[in-house]
Amino acid sequence: MTTTNAFGQPVGPPLGGWAPPPFPPRVDLIGDHVTLAPLDPERHAVPLYEAFDGAGDSLWTYMSVGPFERVDELQIALEEISGQPDWLALAIEVAGRPLGFASYLRIQPRDGVIEIGSIAFSPSLQRTTAATEAIYLMIANVFALGYRRCEWKCDDLNGPSRRAAVRLGFTYEGTFRRATHYKGRNRDTAWYAMTDLEWPRLEAAFEKWLSPDNQADGTQRRSLREIREGS
Repeated sequence: MTTTNAFGQPVGPPLGGWAPPPFPPRVDLIGDHVTLAPLDPERHAVPLYEAFDGAGDSLWTYMSVGPFERVDELQIALEEISGQPDWLALAIEVAGRPLGFASYLRIQPRDGVIEIGSIAFSPSLQRTTAATEAIYLMIANVFALGYRRCEWKCDDLNGPSRRAAVRLGFTYEGTFRRATHYKGRNRDTAWYAMTDLEWPRLEAAFEKWLSPDNQADGTQRRSLREIREGS
């Protein structure tokens, strides 16, 4: 929606009473299937290394870190991730056991924008209800804090991440060519996002998908997309 100023020019709608939200606090995000705890490299490195065992080097192809031959290499990477000033890294725990990690990136309270990324799911976490709930909890926290926009970015060639973004309800906004580089190669970056205006509808779909009525022994009856589209 646009409005017109005194000069007859189209301008964006006013912000109303919106104010910059706080930096996300270092607290646990607790769901029915998963808990997200602030990442502690010293405490989480060993169990995460064990969880990633057998995942294969392909897990790390589109990550800026990994693969790891030793637990100390993983701990160094976790220290780097958790030490970024505008990030908040979280360990994903199921039944008290860390099975992956994810982060809030590029946290910009002034603009009300936050990104979810640096995601690594171990084999036992991939394609589970807990995995979806983990991202749901992160998104819900973003908008509960008062952010206006939640972003998802990935290598344009990373098909699984692009499909995940669409499945979760993010909208593709374009690809930034030669946006950055990692591991000695170029990265064109695909941008996805959802906004606070879209969140009530998307949140309702998540809650229906996560409900016991839709989950039978960890198997969905209806997909997130089917629920969003009302089919």
